[in-house]
Amino acid sequence: MCRSIKTLRPPAVPEEATEAEIRAAALQYVRKVSGFRAPAAHNREVFDRAVDAVAAATAELLGGLEVRGRSRGTTSALPDGA
Repeated sequence: MCRSIKTLRPPAVPEEATEAEIRAAALQYVRKVSGFRAPAAHNREVFDRAVDAVAAATAELLGGLEVRGRSRGTTSALPDGA
């Protein structure tokens, strides 16, 4: 069902996903599951709550992921002078 959902981030750097990216992925998921690009006025509240819940679950997931070979808190930034 969700084959066209794009990958949010590469698996090596889960801590680099922004709140905006997480929210966009949550919105994409809720749109896909509900079948509505934009909900009717009478469905707006439940739609928005679902996006909030999926975004929170996604942030929790990304916050808990540990990729083997990388220590927590490291980023892909190059050292100064590189």
